[in-house]
Amino acid sequence: MKTYSCGAFVLALAGVALGQQAPVPVPVPVELEPHHHVVLKNDSVLVTHVVIPPGEATLYHTHSYDRAAIHLTNNMITLQQLNQPESEQMPAKIGEISASTRKGDPLTHRVRNASSTPFEVIDVEFLQRPAQASAAVAGTVAAENPSARVYNWVLAPGASSAQHTHERPYLIIAVNTVQLKMTGADGKSSTHEVKAGDFHWVDSKVTHSLANDGRPKFRS
Repeated sequence: MKTYSCGAFVLALAGVALGQQAPVPVPVPVELEPHHHVVLKNDSVLVTHVVIPPGEATLYHTHSYDRAAIHLTNNMITLQQLNQPESEQMPAKIGEISASTRKGDPLTHRVRNASSTPFEVIDVEFLQRPAQASAAVAGTVAAENPSARVYNWVLAPGASSAQHTHERPYLIIAVNTVQLKMTGADGKSSTHEVKAGDFHWVDSKVTHSLANDGRPKFRS
């Protein structure tokens, strides 16, 4: 009798466990999400290099500011906001640029890599909104929100951009590997090898031109 009583008790507990609902996901700040690697944080920006292995998804995480993102790989991904259905698969392409504006509540979502190769993107959160937009425009605007303008410089081997001025602090991000030549207003030049995902933060006014020093097409 004692053996049968113990067996019934164990089965009852198992029935309760099977009937429990899955725990509600607890979102984390974006900088604490394990796939988001913080590579720069200052008073102006939070920059993360996002790497999601094939088939994996991020935790639910929260974006609290205006943002921009630059894709470094070709993938199929899905997006899912908290308590919402998962989206259909959508393409993410190398060099693709997006800029979003914080409206109302922070954005809480997760991203799943539906491809067989790693998904990589540079995500930039702008921690301060300027009181007004800069009057100077450095080139063709690829994307914009109240915090920043994004320019897309595409340079074939040997090509250079027009000379332009950045009136405010800026971030330059390379989408592929190239020898990048920068020439200042004084005519002095410097050349650096930059790789996909490399970035450089400049906290001053700069006038310069950019040139692809004879390597594959450069995008930034």
